[in-house]
Amino acid sequence: MLLETPSVSSIYFRKTFQRSFGTFPLSGKDLHAALRVALEVGYRAIDTAQSYGNEADVGLVLAEFGIARDELCITTKVRPENFGEDVFIPSVERSLSDLRVDHVDVLLLHWPPPDGDIARPLALLEEARDRGLTKHIGVSNFTSGMMRRAAAAATGPIATNQVEFHPLLNQDVLLATAAETGIPLSSYCSVARGEVFAMPLFDELAKAYGVSAGQIVLRWILQKGVSINTMSTRPQHIQRNFEIMGFTLSSVDMVRIDRLTAANRRIITQELTPFAPVWD
Repeated sequence: MLLETPSVSSIYFRKTFQRSFGTFPLSGKDLHAALRVALEVGYRAIDTAQSYGNEADVGLVLAEFGIARDELCITTKVRPENFGEDVFIPSVERSLSDLRVDHVDVLLLHWPPPDGDIARPLALLEEARDRGLTKHIGVSNFTSGMMRRAAAAATGPIATNQVEFHPLLNQDVLLATAAETGIPLSSYCSVARGEVFAMPLFDELAKAYGVSAGQIVLRWILQKGVSINTMSTRPQHIQRNFEIMGFTLSSVDMVRIDRLTAANRRIITQELTPFAPVWD
């Protein structure tokens, strides 16, 4: 069963926005081609970030494609270097200019603040919301303790905590904290950069359900109550990643996949990025 939470957090759990097309690390012609395919197959939730360096490319494709603004859910993220009071709002305004919109739907802190002061950048997020620069606010890469501190400091709902989430990583602590705080999770690295496909179970289940191994993985994430960000440059994969609503994994098969999380294989490590916290 999907996790249901009240108020604006449901944006990530409505049918249209449960599946988001991620744009990292695409840019230029590669992004243009992939994003056009994603829009053609039905994606309306698009995820980018200041640090991806592709907001202008995303904005160009969306403008060219001509989808009505109220049919889109655009998420971007503020990089930690822009968490200062003098640069936060100007950086968001630059993002909007690059994206060719007057607001985004969800604005996230891309990483926890380096100095550990969650309240300050969270207040700047809320200022951006109050100015109409974003409809909703959220965080990314927050630990369970950070989620609790953010929930306590926020004056309104936090739409999501976007985190690494796939069947090779145990995120039970964050799932429990999501239920406790009312901050839903959304995924990135949803197929562990392809590492999940080394597991024979996904091929077995793919044959049983008549779908692809990737669709099994994504459906498992969705049934864990987590919305999905996926990226591909292959049209067939983009379409398959979107078409995961036509079947449901049994409770027995969900448990079989759950057991794989014992591997605790984390892709985004502290060695890979200096902004990573000490994970749960």
